[in-house]
Amino acid sequence: MMTIADLHRLYLASGGVTTDTRSIQPGSIFFALRGDRFNANLFAKEALSRGAAYAVVDELQSEADRGNPHLILVDDTLRVLQDLAGYHRSKLECPVLAITGSNGKTTTKELIAAVLSKKYKTVATRGNLNNHIGVPLTLLGTPPDTEYLIVEMGANHQKEIAGYCAYADPDYGLITNVGKAHLEGFGGEEGVLKGKTELYAHIGRKGGKLFVNSGSAKLMERAQLLASADRLIYYGQRATDYCSGEPVQVGEFLAVRLSDGTHIHTQLVGQYNFDNVLAAVCIGRYFGVSMADIKHAIETYAPSNNRSQKVTIGTNTILLDAYNANPSSMTEALRNFATLDAPHKITILGEMMELGQYSEIEHLKIIDIVQAMDLEQRIFVGDGFHMLKGSKDLLYFENTDALKGWYQLQNFNHTTQLIKGSRKNGLEKLLE
Repeated sequence: MMTIADLHRLYLASGGVTTDTRSIQPGSIFFALRGDRFNANLFAKEALSRGAAYAVVDELQSEADRGNPHLILVDDTLRVLQDLAGYHRSKLECPVLAITGSNGKTTTKELIAAVLSKKYKTVATRGNLNNHIGVPLTLLGTPPDTEYLIVEMGANHQKEIAGYCAYADPDYGLITNVGKAHLEGFGGEEGVLKGKTELYAHIGRKGGKLFVNSGSAKLMERAQLLASADRLIYYGQRATDYCSGEPVQVGEFLAVRLSDGTHIHTQLVGQYNFDNVLAAVCIGRYFGVSMADIKHAIETYAPSNNRSQKVTIGTNTILLDAYNANPSSMTEALRNFATLDAPHKITILGEMMELGQYSEIEHLKIIDIVQAMDLEQRIFVGDGFHMLKGSKDLLYFENTDALKGWYQLQNFNHTTQLIKGSRKNGLEKLLE
């Protein structure tokens, strides 16, 4: 049986690793993963024919395959991928910063990467590859001359973050916030707090440092419980914080006024991004990036992937945040939208996922918030809002395709629209 050290030597000489036959690079190593609805062992030979040097499998398709030197048979392909990532991590000399949280993980990661890249060779999780496959792929995509590595960690149940920490072994940690996300898997809000702060526990045991949002009493309490005081670096609106400031709304966009008088004008929609920006300022400052470079990095960062984007179509202004939605992020987006001084405001909200037994009550809370707002139209999409079927006051559509037909027939002019929903809703299709 090949050892992880042996496999790592093959990896170092390879063209990288992949789990997708569509992205095979010459000389790469293909890991044949399996799930409830797929078995990539079936495509191992195809990966080899496309140029992969080796395919790591946990199931052979025939006895003849047993003698193939390019097929590496293991007990569990996913576990070996994670073990290989952990072994590679142990050889890296750069600090590792891990980021998790209920909302804002990806935006915060992108901002921090932009800031640190001003001074250091920085590698960060691509897109939102933040799960049990994405985290090891991020580690294995990190070259040895990297100076800072930023690893985003997503989770929908307890012990998941602890599992990532076991092989990513971060030196620094940041939790953006803790809210009502993945309530079904975590088992309620306290379960979310316990699961996310597994990162604090790991960093505390290691003697690393935590960047802590002082605006969250729960996170402060858990950080102080799990790490010594000299390991905690605070950011927020308190004058005593290592990095402090306050949000300023400039039209639809967020600006931040730092305690030293610096103004940062972002291209991010919504004051709920304030903590994300301040986290990037705090980390940049801590690692010695100049304030001029921090300011430039944040001000030139333009969001993508349907996150906190401003889109102009004709005379209409659309605030598009259609990548993720949970009760906490939905509430913050609506609060921000309510403060905007804009004519003809319209909300288009998609259902929130993974709420389990909490789904109906949380969707009803969102409906109540929307009904209390001064809006021209209120539109809801998806089965989570099923209680609105037949409503005379609120528009309800079963899915985005049904809404799209109606939406494209409207002659919208001079409206300001908030489009917010989960990825599964696909609300960005309205703008195609």
